[in-house]
Order: sequence, then structure tokens, then C-alpha cells
Amino acid sequence: MERGRSTGPQHRTVVALARALSLGEEDSQRLIDWAREGRLRDHWTRPTGLAELPRSVDDFTGRAAELAWADDFMRAGDTPGAAGVALITGAAGLGKTTFAVRAAHVLRPNFTDGVLFVDLFGMSAQPLPAQDALTLLLRALGTTDRDMPPAPLERASLYRSLLRERRVLVVLDNAASEEQLRPLLPGGGSSRVLATSRRLLAGLEGVHRLSLGPLPPDEAAELLTGIVGRRGSSDGESAIGELAEFCAGLPLALRIVGNRLVSRPNWPVAEFADRLADEERRLDQFRAGDLKIATAFGMSYQQLASLSQQVFRRLSLVPGRDFDADLAAVLGGVPVADAWDALDDLVDLGLLQDSTSGRYRFHDLVRLFARDRLKEEEPAEDRDALAERMTAWLLQTATTAGRWFEPAYARPDRPDTHLSSPDEAERWLHENAGNWLGALRQAAASGLHSVVLDCAESMRWFSGRWMHWPYWQEVFTLGAEAATALDDPAYQAPQLTHLAQLHMVPPPDPETMLRYAVEALDLATKKGARPPQLAWAHMHHGRALMRLGRFGEAVEPVSEAARLFKTAGDVDVYCQCLGTIGECRRGEGDYAAALELYLEMAALTGDEGSGMTPSIAALSLPNALAGAGLCLELLGRRAAAIEKYTEANTLFERQPPSGSYARSQQRLAIVLAEEGRTGESRHAYARAAELFEATGDAESADRCRALAAGAT
Repeated sequence: MERGRSTGPQHRTVVALARALSLGEEDSQRLIDWAREGRLRDHWTRPTGLAELPRSVDDFTGRAAELAWADDFMRAGDTPGAAGVALITGAAGLGKTTFAVRAAHVLRPNFTDGVLFVDLFGMSAQPLPAQDALTLLLRALGTTDRDMPPAPLERASLYRSLLRERRVLVVLDNAASEEQLRPLLPGGGSSRVLATSRRLLAGLEGVHRLSLGPLPPDEAAELLTGIVGRRGSSDGESAIGELAEFCAGLPLALRIVGNRLVSRPNWPVAEFADRLADEERRLDQFRAGDLKIATAFGMSYQQLASLSQQVFRRLSLVPGRDFDADLAAVLGGVPVADAWDALDDLVDLGLLQDSTSGRYRFHDLVRLFARDRLKEEEPAEDRDALAERMTAWLLQTATTAGRWFEPAYARPDRPDTHLSSPDEAERWLHENAGNWLGALRQAAASGLHSVVLDCAESMRWFSGRWMHWPYWQEVFTLGAEAATALDDPAYQAPQLTHLAQLHMVPPPDPETMLRYAVEALDLATKKGARPPQLAWAHMHHGRALMRLGRFGEAVEPVSEAARLFKTAGDVDVYCQCLGTIGECRRGEGDYAAALELYLEMAALTGDEGSGMTPSIAALSLPNALAGAGLCLELLGRRAAAIEKYTEANTLFERQPPSGSYARSQQRLAIVLAEEGRTGESRHAYARAAELFEATGDAESADRCRALAAGAT
């Protein structure tokens, strides 16, 4: 005590002093009680080595919003039912412990009675029992073994009582379950608990939750630069940025990469980047001493039931970036209900990321780990069979989904699929685009030409609803190559016409369009193609000429196409031909003749008894009205033009964004401005900018946005 090493005398010393001073019984007890309080204060204020907070890393980077969240949690008043508990969750390698320790150091001055830290070993084979954790925490809070309650419930009660009387921050790291964590939570007062877990621990009620995600690219590069220190400036920002990109925002991966570079100062960064570029070897490169990405992921993997492990590793075969429970069931070889349960387990442990739309995705490095598990645990022939099963299911579903948009004459029966309506089919094709496109590539590489051709052919009508998707050219190129491999000119010509049509999408390439169209027409004519295929070839030949400004030449092939389609009873495409001829007449300057054609087209699409497929009629009618509006505008009939554009745009609004809708909205804005209706014009320009942006036409979007801001 004289040296300042202690402020509380030992019990036997106080008893000896009381006897030597001949104190009475009451005074002796008062002295002993005061001394005991001093010992407790001394035990708390001097380092004990029990539950000591680990050091915070000096190069901690980012997480500003998360640290602000932790500060708000600490400063918030007592919330009924919340019990002063913050739970930080996230996948392996996201830096939950590092963040919690950093936050605890930052918050430490606010907790006058100290900060405690306990590792609960949640990912080990034997997590720390709650009773043992309570014993450790009570000792750190000054409870002697003699005063330690023997029963677990009594220990928990004493623990809550001590926390209520003090202002303590308790960091409980790596919790395994709700059962382990509940006895360690405060019951009220000024103390706080900051807990971390790979699991979501959804059963915990009334806790504040924070889900950590990967670091954004700029913070990832900053962290890596901070780890490598002086090397960062010599290696250059681009090299550091490339390495950070391979780490995909995972702090543990960044730490491993940085430590390896620091330990080998003469190792060229470019060489390390080349190693990480090799996806087959990438996961093995993330190791430095006892730090290894695969080990961190493996601890989570070992927590899974065997069925969930099977689903997890097989999902690494998915070609796209995300997937749903249906595809997980196909790969897992289980019912959809079991797939949902497995996916829930994977999300709970942070091995998958989910979204409100019911879709799931891997972190890039977790996907590589899953693929390694698949190679290690399942034979090559089983993996090949799985890939074939997935590819077959994806292409069958995509093909039947695409058939929903075919005209009634081409699809007499409803497609045999779990998708029960065109809306469901369209949603599936959009959401799974990366997956069925990947399956199409795999099928083409495997020589499954008939399957590829069927899928590509089924997309003919659907592609018109999603023209700005950048992969249609690849889809129909694969279809044309499959038809060539099958020596089937009857299908090769239609695939070439689809390719011709795609080159109408902005930015248009009419020369390439004409080349494909002429090749398709030549093939269809020489090989005796069926009338509908010949009609399509004529139609796209005419459209290509029209796009090149050769309007007079274009009318003849499109008129021939219209005749063939009408003879075949194909009202859907006959109606499109009317619109194309109308566009040619408008290009020649005969606005009145063009207007008549557009109005005939609108009447046909608006007539429920015309025989048109309802979905195609709904797609064609706004285009006909917009064409009529443009002709009226060119004829100087602006009021009538505004009426037609407005009618067209109301119908366009029910469909996905398209270039036709964007252009119609832009023309409406122009005419409104000419009529002096400035406010309405600005609104129309703003909507046109949104539509052009959605369809990938950034230049037109910027122009409309500027006009919306300054329209007069």
C-alpha cells in the first residue's frame, strides 16, 4: 500500500490490526467491512489479467458508420426489453472481433468501471459453457472463489446484480448460440454488452443488431495500404487496388495478403497479383503463418449438418451470381422444402448472403471454398452428372418460360412448367438470366446443339420485351452455330434474322444488320424454308434497308413479308409489318400515308377479335400510337400528337423500360415545349432521361436531363 501497488489491505492483516488496537466487536467489524470494500475497489482498478481486452490493431481502417452505430448504442438511454445488448454478426473473415475490440477501445472512457472481454469459442468443437464464462466474468468483477455461488442460476443473478450497480462494457466474442449467450446478458442499468457471432442468433429478443459486410473497394485498398506500410507508395495505387479487388472486401483476406507482402519486402506485387488471378489457385494463396482463409471458412462448414454441407458445396456449380431455392433443390437432389432449410442454415452461419427477393449468393472467396469442398468430397463423375442435371433443368425451364411469349398459333398448349403465367415466366428469365445463359454456354461447349437451338429459338419473342439486355447477340449466335452444326438451314435462317434484329438496338449497326439479313434471306430462299421463315427473312431485310435510309427499297421486301404473314394467318407479325411500312413512308416524307398505316395498326392491336396474341397486342399498341403521334407532329397537328403520345406512354408505363418508350416520352416533351406547356415538358424530359438511363443510352439520358432542368 505504501508503494501505491494496492489500495485494499488483506483480510488477515486487518484482523491482526483490530486485535492489536483492542477494538470492540462492532468497531472491528466496521473496519473489516471497510477493508473489504477497499479490496474490491483495488481488485477492479488494478490489472488482474482476467478478461482483459485485447489490443486494437494500429492499421484499423474504415467502418466509420458502424463505429458511429456502436457509439449511438452506448449513448442511448435504457430501452425497455433491449437490456443494453448489441449483437454483431457476419461471415468468417469480415473482422467482427477486430471491429468489436476497436469499438470497445474507443468507447472505454465512457465505462468508468472498466471493459471485459471473453472469447466464447463459438466455432470450436466445445464452445465455452455459459457457467464457465460466468465464473470468469464474476472473478473479473471481484468475486472471490469463496463468494462464488455454486448454482448457475445464482451466478447469473449475481452477475446481473453487479452489472446493474456499475458501468461496465462486456465484450462477448464468438458466441455459439442463444443458449450460451443469454445468461451473460445484463438485466438493466448502465452496463452494456457487445457480442459477436457468425450465427444470426435470431432467437435473441430485444437486442440491437449490426450485420457486418465486406469493406467497400476504397476502404479495402486503404486497409491494405496501411498494412504494407511504406511498400504501399512504392508499389503504386493500381497494384494495391488490384490485390484488394481479389480480396473482395474481406478484411481477413486483406490482412493475409498484406502480411505476406510485409514479410517478403522484395517480392514483386505483380507476381503476387498473377497468382491471385488464377482462380484455381487463389484460395491457397490466402495464407500467412497461422492465418488461412480456408481454415476460417472450414470452421463454419463443420458446424453444418451433412445435408446442408452437400447443398453448400454443390451450389458452387451455379454459373450465375445468385440463385433461388428451386435451383438449390435441383443441385442438392432434395425437395424444395429441404433446400429452404439448408439455405437458412447457410445464411445463419454467414456462408451465404440472402436478399428480400428470396435469392442467395456467395461471397467470391466462399464460392471458391465451396468448389474446393466439392472437388475433395465428391467424385469427378458425380460432379459431371450434377452439372449436366443443372444445365438440363435451367435450359428446359428457360425454354418453356420463353414459349409463354410465342403467338398462340406457335404455342397451342400452355408450356409444361412450374411457371404459371407470362409474368412469372418473365420474372424468372430476368432473375435467372446469368444462370440460364451460363447453362447455354455450357451446353454449346458440350455439343448439345439441339438443346441450344431450342432455347435460342424460344427466345425470339421474349427478346423483344428486353431488347437492351446485352447478351442477346450471344444467345442467337449460339443458336445459329447450333443450327449450322445440325445442318438445319430451316432453323439457321431464323437465328440469323434474330441477329439482324438485334443490331437495331441502340447504338444501331445497320450495315451488320443488313449483312445478317441478306445471308438469312439467301439461305431461306435457296434451302426452301417454310413460308413463315421466308417472311421473317424478307422483313428483316427490309428493316435493314430502312435503317440505312433506303426507304423506297425497303418497302418492297417488307410488303412481301406482310403478304406472307397475312396468308399464313400470323396477325401478330403482319401488324408489325404495317408499322415498318409506316416508318418507311414517314422516312420518304409521306406523313399522311404513314399515319394511315399506324392508325390501321392501332385499330388491329386494339381489336380483341383480331386474333392477335394478347401479350403481343399489348406490346404493339403503344408503338402504333407513338408512331401516329410522330406523324401528327410532323403534320403540324401538335394537340392531336400530344394526345397520341400521352395515350402511348400510359400503355408503355405498364411494360419494362424500352427505347421506344424513351423516344415517345422525349417527343412528348418536345411538343409540350412547343405548345408552351413548360412544366409538363420538364416532367416529360425527366421521365425520358430515366428511361434512356435504364436502357443504357447514357448520352440521350444526359441530354434529356439537361433539357428537364432548363426547358423553356
